[in-house]
Amino acid sequence: MPTTPPLRIAVQKSGRLLDESIELLKECGIRIDNGRDQLKAPARNFNAEVLYLRNSDIPQYIQDGVADIGIIGENTLIEKQKDAKVVLKLGFSKCRLSLATPRGKTYSGVKSLHGQRIATSYPNSLRGFLREKGIEADIHEISGSVEIAPNIGLADAICDLVSTGSTLFKNGLEEQDVILKSEAVIAASPKIDAGRREILDKLVFRIKSVLAARNQKYVLMNVPNTNIQQIIELLPGMRSPTVLPLAEQGWSSVHTVITEDRFWDIIDRLRAAGAEGILVVPIAKMIV
Repeated sequence: MPTTPPLRIAVQKSGRLLDESIELLKECGIRIDNGRDQLKAPARNFNAEVLYLRNSDIPQYIQDGVADIGIIGENTLIEKQKDAKVVLKLGFSKCRLSLATPRGKTYSGVKSLHGQRIATSYPNSLRGFLREKGIEADIHEISGSVEIAPNIGLADAICDLVSTGSTLFKNGLEEQDVILKSEAVIAASPKIDAGRREILDKLVFRIKSVLAARNQKYVLMNVPNTNIQQIIELLPGMRSPTVLPLAEQGWSSVHTVITEDRFWDIIDRLRAAGAEGILVVPIAKMIV
């Protein structure tokens, strides 16, 4: 019987998004052979191969079916306006596409930009935003170092990606309005066939398991039997916590899973309710 051709996964050939993409695949148990100086690298233990491409080219390759899926920033996918479907949001490489003006310059909302010059590497996203707001502006499309445009007299404002805002601050700019929020996503080609779609489904299942585990902690604690019900009421467990008797009479071990964002608040309450010997263990994978 003929074997299904490998799932072709496009990733950017360098940068932080590449590192996080390859790390995610590794956490899914997928090992990639070298590849950073190659266009294509196969996976050793999964029916897939990785294509190392320029980030801005990935949406086109996905649309054309050269790549079956891509791990790419949602902002790039939106900007390029290609035919690709977001299959899964990945929760890393988060940023926002924002409007920024020189610090100290009066800004009274988007209407302040009417008739102004705006420099950006994201003309399609900016144009769509301004159209929705009924604003007409002169868009200057430039690539790289957008933040210096106001300082050299090229523009009155900029539209650029913002992560921490430190680059804007260093260049005397102030973030004003957010056009869109972005994170890394898996985007699929409209031309993906049934065989490769099946491989993609397996990959998505693995990724969801890894992502679910990243925000969870496995917690074990010793609790007096008289306090168990009080402890259980404090726990947000997946269904219900596991309660096991200890060798010491009158005590039990309670096991549960707690989300990272609520962890310390819940731990403080558990200690106040009599929990002792609290052990916290990271979770590698979580099948839900």
